[in-house]
Amino acid sequence: MAPPAATHPSVSYVMPVYNEAAYIDEAIDSVLAQQYEGENELVVVLGPSTDGTTERVTERAAGDPRLRVVTNDALSIPVSLNLGIRAAAHDVIVRVDAHTELPADYTARGVATLQRTGAASVGGLMVATGRTRLQSAVARAYNSRLGLGGGAYHGGASEGPAESAYLGIMRREKLVAVGLYDEGLKRGEDWELNFRLRAAGHLVWLDPELRVIYWPRDTWGKLARQFTATGIWRGELVRRLGGRNPLRYFVPPALVLASALSAVLLVLELTGVVTGLAAWLLSVAYLGPLLYAALLISLLFVRSSGERFVDRVTFARVIAVMHFSWGAGFLRGLLVGARDADDTSRIES
Repeated sequence: MAPPAATHPSVSYVMPVYNEAAYIDEAIDSVLAQQYEGENELVVVLGPSTDGTTERVTERAAGDPRLRVVTNDALSIPVSLNLGIRAAAHDVIVRVDAHTELPADYTARGVATLQRTGAASVGGLMVATGRTRLQSAVARAYNSRLGLGGGAYHGGASEGPAESAYLGIMRREKLVAVGLYDEGLKRGEDWELNFRLRAAGHLVWLDPELRVIYWPRDTWGKLARQFTATGIWRGELVRRLGGRNPLRYFVPPALVLASALSAVLLVLELTGVVTGLAAWLLSVAYLGPLLYAALLISLLFVRSSGERFVDRVTFARVIAVMHFSWGAGFLRGLLVGARDADDTSRIES
């Protein structure tokens, strides 16, 4: 049960959407079914979808005055979010995603926490969920510290000040004061916005009782493209902010570098270029990749209730794809910058 809010300020939900035909109805339904006493609206910012999403959202907007449509021809989530915030009629902004479903008391609890703490931004936990074997394995990785490196909003955290907030229930005037989302980014925009809010002296708050269902990517190609793009833009953020990024972001690129170095060293040893003492001394380069391989193998023997061996194999593969895609993308972003790289994981292929 959500704690009562002192008041019930009007709320604008802002949802950027692009090629989400499989999820859009459930996402919209979960917003419109919120048990919240204040006035509310849903601003859907439509990208140039090709899968019928635009037609479905337009049809629903025609039948419900609470749903308003804004268009954005650019494939940029920060641009969509800023368009939605500027078009919003109300002072509390609730960011939602077309891959998410909100519990009925989400808004009531989030607004109450916003008022109780005086925070500029409040977020909860991402509870990833899957329909297929692969999507379920990806969801398990999202919910695991092994998969995404321990971000507080992926689970296991207690209520309190946070580095960032998943999605976000936010005070509009605070967003405007720091310049809204950075439209020069295409991934990592939430973290970067919350970084600027904290730098401006505002509080970012995690309430783990706020739980949002998230549907992750459901093919190997989409997963690899999503994590490559995320890594690229995280590398770009490190170029901009340097050491003010958490150390956990540097682990996957270190793994990629160690694996590449090990592969080169192995070729040099097999061809006789490196031999003797030099080969023995350089063999320490194999340690990281070997330990990582042992970790993946160990996942095959960690059995959950009702889980089959093929499920554990899929999970181990998902972890590897996440880490190597993210790490390779990070190195590209760090070395040459993002250069307007797009996340194409919502394009069917």
